[in-house]
Amino acid sequence: MTLLITGLVLFFGAHLAPTAQGLRDGLVEKIGLNPYKLAFSLASLAGLVLICMGVSAFRGTPADIHLWSPPLWTRHLAFALMLFAFVSIVSAYIPSHIRDRARHPMLLAIKIWAAAHLLANGDLLALLLFGSFLAFAVFDRISVKRRALAPQAPAQGYAGDAAAVLIGVALWAATLFWLHGLAGVPLL
Repeated sequence: MTLLITGLVLFFGAHLAPTAQGLRDGLVEKIGLNPYKLAFSLASLAGLVLICMGVSAFRGTPADIHLWSPPLWTRHLAFALMLFAFVSIVSAYIPSHIRDRARHPMLLAIKIWAAAHLLANGDLLALLLFGSFLAFAVFDRISVKRRALAPQAPAQGYAGDAAAVLIGVALWAATLFWLHGLAGVPLL
């Protein structure tokens, strides 16, 4: 559990710096923009690695206690919700009406992903991992409203929407049938 919590603290600690505009600006002023970006990237990557190692080490141990028993239908609901999460995450990178409507599709995707997994799992590992990501995504979405971020150019036409949906569906299907199993948790 220590690896998981250390990874979460490191990952979210790095991601909290941009939410405090004064802290971020002070760091950029002190060390420069590129060193700041490098430090942010390295801390985020190290956090993700520790999270993955922590999940692997914690899953199935006696410490990963069973907190509740989700009904079977929540698993099916999670599969459906994840389709929206994949389309949303893809739309974060493709100019589309989906991106324009969601405003912050990456955060929306994280919230859907975390909520779907919390619905379908009832163990301490799920609560720590997905609960912390959901809490952070809600906090960050609120903080984004307070920060002045550069507006993105609005979508022109519907090609971006079609691409976001097609790529999102393909990634969802690949994850459902293959990729999730590579992480040691086959879904089907």
